[in-house]
Amino acid sequence: MRTKIIAGNWKMNLDYAQAMSLVDGIMQMTDDNMQTRIVLAPPFPYLALVEMQSKMRTNIFIAAQNCSDKAAGAYTGEVAVSMLRSIGVEGVIIGHSERRTIYKESDYVIADKVRRALENGIQPIFCCGESLEERNSGRHFDVVRSQVENGIFHAGGTEIADSIIAYEPVWAIGTGVNATAAQAQEMHKFIRTLVKEKYDEQVAGKIRIIYGGSVNSSNASELFDCEDVDGSLVGGASLKASEFASIIIAMEKKLS
Repeated sequence: MRTKIIAGNWKMNLDYAQAMSLVDGIMQMTDDNMQTRIVLAPPFPYLALVEMQSKMRTNIFIAAQNCSDKAAGAYTGEVAVSMLRSIGVEGVIIGHSERRTIYKESDYVIADKVRRALENGIQPIFCCGESLEERNSGRHFDVVRSQVENGIFHAGGTEIADSIIAYEPVWAIGTGVNATAAQAQEMHKFIRTLVKEKYDEQVAGKIRIIYGGSVNSSNASELFDCEDVDGSLVGGASLKASEFASIIIAMEKKLS
């Protein structure tokens, strides 16, 4: 069985005290006996602090929300993947729709970020997803295919099998409108089929594909019933310890 993943993307939220309090709350409401892999993605200033605070737990992992596409050099304000690795970060979110739309990151910049992550032994959490206009016009499969092929299919079979793909329909991020379980399963199965066609059935069976977009404790259970949904990348609901823990517990119930 593929390891299930619940990841919390805190985005640009919380001050230091709030961040530490959130980690404490999540740790109190979950335990090390859970099979679910818990991923916390705080803002850059808190990465090392959150890593230290959660160090005693074997099922909590720390991810960055972004990284540079460059290895090192005169790039003021950028953060290299090697720097993230040096402080114990194990994963990095790459290609989130907010990076694609607000910061105009192309598939090719995103592909370079994936390369940097893989070179440094950091697990990419590769995001893909279509806009509402693209879905309504029936282009959603073509859009996701293009993003995946251009952004991460340069990786080797072993590398991609150990990576995470997060399907996040843009129209569901922060809107309160999530994809139905049927829509999520349909796209997750499509992505897994793409992986199978590019690599092989074994790789497709190993890669974790998770759903993101207005996930909360009310809709999580239905989403986790889907065969090809291996967890979720949670946004706003990850900022409340009780809500985030409830999503983790919903996954644990599926595993029991």
